[in-house]
Amino acid sequence: MGNDFISRVEDEEIVKLRKEFSANVSHELKTPLTSISGYAEIMKSGMVNREDMIVFSERIYKEASRMIALIDDIIKLSKLDEDSVEVEHEDVDLYELAGDIVERLAMSARKRSVCVELSGEPVVLYGVKQVLDEMIFNLCENAIKYNVPGGKVKLWVGQTPEGVKIIVEDTGIGIPKDQQERVFERFYRVDKSHSRETGGTGLGLSIVKHGAMLHHAQIKVDSEIGKGTKMEVIF
Repeated sequence: MGNDFISRVEDEEIVKLRKEFSANVSHELKTPLTSISGYAEIMKSGMVNREDMIVFSERIYKEASRMIALIDDIIKLSKLDEDSVEVEHEDVDLYELAGDIVERLAMSARKRSVCVELSGEPVVLYGVKQVLDEMIFNLCENAIKYNVPGGKVKLWVGQTPEGVKIIVEDTGIGIPKDQQERVFERFYRVDKSHSRETGGTGLGLSIVKHGAMLHHAQIKVDSEIGKGTKMEVIF
């Protein structure tokens, strides 16, 4: 009887989470679509001058790009949920991978006047390279996006007595204590206005969490408002 009750509660919770996820996805997709439709309707009227046409086209492009990023993240999460990650496990040098990610994020960091530093040592982990890439990328991208002009992001990769570890530390806006566990929920945003401004999908840290689960890793968060955030992934 007890097990049946627990199972029923778990099923109800899963249904609730799926409904919330569907509602959130609908909202997140409807917002850019409404914007695209509005600009396209104005352009279709033929009453727009050349300068405004360029501005509207740029806005349509940005909103479409946001939708593509969101859909890509949803697909990644669905694959992780269903354990259908296509790439096989292999030996991955996390330090080398981290170096590639820092290079890919260099332009984004420069735009926000944020300095990204990589340190540590070569360390090999047997895992899914594609997912490990997504994990480090999302942690670093968040650290850049939620930083301050002139801020820093420190990325450390190496072996510790606890195990292989990835540490991403920033000097950004920080996360309130009561929200530090919730940031890994889908579509949860600490600063909604800032997220909209930076183009976040609200799924990045969910991908990190699912990637950690896939690799049997633990995530630790240490953050203080106005002083920055430190995230550790321990394998």
